[in-house]
Amino acid sequence: MRLLLDTHLLLWAAAGAEHLPPSALALMSAPENELIFSVASLWEIVIKRGLGRDDFQVDPRVLRRSLLDNGYQELVIQSEHAVAVDALPHIHRDPFDRLLVAQATVEGFTLLTADVQVAKYPGPVQRV
Repeated sequence: MRLLLDTHLLLWAAAGAEHLPPSALALMSAPENELIFSVASLWEIVIKRGLGRDDFQVDPRVLRRSLLDNGYQELVIQSEHAVAVDALPHIHRDPFDRLLVAQATVEGFTLLTADVQVAKYPGPVQRV
């Protein structure tokens, strides 16, 4: 299965496996699953880190390099992803989460999230 991780799961994974929900860790550890991160998550980290958010105090350059070094695939933002946001119901206001849902939908990936609101979207979203 191709798993697109939401931003918080990426941050928790970077902090260490003990920070991840057990269900997320099981899926992320399964060798048959391909792990993917979106450029949208790095963009979100840069913006929220710049705003001084305590939960986003990771160096995005170091995070990106670590993800790539650990076999994660990088998903760029394409115009098709941006346009697909328009078709989403207005369940959640966070533009980064909405873009991740659109990317998962367009690409046919499963979006893993711990966010209750994001998990309400129809389509390939799985709450862990």
